[in-house]
Amino acid sequence: MIDNNNFDVIIIGGSYAGLSAAMALGRSLRTVLIIDSGKPCNRQTPHSHNFITQDGKKPSEIASIAKEQVLQYNTVSFFADLATTAKKTNNSFEIETQSGALFLSKKIIFATGLRDIMPNIEGFAACWGISVIHCPYCHGYEVRNQKTGILANGDMAFHYAQLISNWTKELTLFTNGKSTLTNEQTEKIKKNNIEIIEKEVDAIVHENGKLQHITFDDQSKTVVEAIYSGPQFEQHCDIPEKLGCQLTEEGLIKIDTSHQTTVEGVYACGDNSNKRTVSLAVSSGTLTGVHINNYLIQEEF
Repeated sequence: MIDNNNFDVIIIGGSYAGLSAAMALGRSLRTVLIIDSGKPCNRQTPHSHNFITQDGKKPSEIASIAKEQVLQYNTVSFFADLATTAKKTNNSFEIETQSGALFLSKKIIFATGLRDIMPNIEGFAACWGISVIHCPYCHGYEVRNQKTGILANGDMAFHYAQLISNWTKELTLFTNGKSTLTNEQTEKIKKNNIEIIEKEVDAIVHENGKLQHITFDDQSKTVVEAIYSGPQFEQHCDIPEKLGCQLTEEGLIKIDTSHQTTVEGVYACGDNSNKRTVSLAVSSGTLTGVHINNYLIQEEF
């Protein structure tokens, strides 16, 4: 139960970035409301890596510990709901949730993450974050030296081929149709003993998300234990755009050095505006909280 509906800052999104921002603000004696719908993009990932002191823990466990610690600051509140609209009033922002609750704040932070757009390949979504992965720094060590596939084409495929060859030499590139690699890229990939298969992928065969093999449209198959792929993404929340926040060409929320968006008083942190790693999400959340507190001090002093 939320006793108050007026806050210094409302944070939409209560995962790593949002909780980190809340901690910085709570320790600054700011009244903060975190609104979270409980659907982080990494909810299917079994373990989180490359985040010091938390390496190998479940993402949900890290977030749970963080939430417990953040809520020890008595000026920070948590509201389990989905934010649906936001509008700017005279000197504040009004946020409405799916349940019809209304809250006001001086500043807003969007820590809403991204939504991955899964390709229309059977089994891809079920394996996503488990054996179909996107980042070698997050997951590469666990599948090192294994038979590994790259599901990509063009420049992305070439980038992955270069990068992933650091973790395994048993690499196969699946372009899922005719290759769009340049002749120079193709020569370099083959020079490093990486096979290029241009057949269309029919399905990713797995058991509880653990990849077993890939099947193609001609019914042939290739055994791999992991696949790297970078599917397209979109903003998980459309409220920032509706408020007038600009996006970059890549589709991220455009922010300045203080993590403020192109709309005054509206901030963004985490995956929706930055690189997708846990440590950077935490860092960006902390910095956002610090910047907002400094701005509030300047306004009040």
